[in-house]
Amino acid sequence: VICDHVRQLRSGSRMAERGARAASAVDLESVIGKPVHVVTNDGRNIVGVLKGYDQKTNVILDESHERVFSIDAPVEQVPLGLYIVRGDNIAVIGEIDEEIDAEIDLSTVAAEPLKAIVH
Repeated sequence: VICDHVRQLRSGSRMAERGARAASAVDLESVIGKPVHVVTNDGRNIVGVLKGYDQKTNVILDESHERVFSIDAPVEQVPLGLYIVRGDNIAVIGEIDEEIDAEIDLSTVAAEPLKAIVH
């Protein structure tokens, strides 16, 4: 009886993991063709139009640029063009509200760069 219960718990957690992966894939599917902001594990901020992704969450961005933050200078936007970000290097990805983003004057923004994620 205990073994059956353990098997059910393991099976349930595997199903939940699969459900979480499926939910994230569906979420990315809904933003294809829209602008997204990707924060990488090494602290980079990349903005571009999501063109595609795969099962490893590798993403393809078009019309992309990196926003480089500094305390001493305004945000620098470095053009990247068509760009691929490996899924294992993505910390966060989210859709950008274009109206709000357009209202931000990046030439007046100074901020400390994000630090890399340490595992």
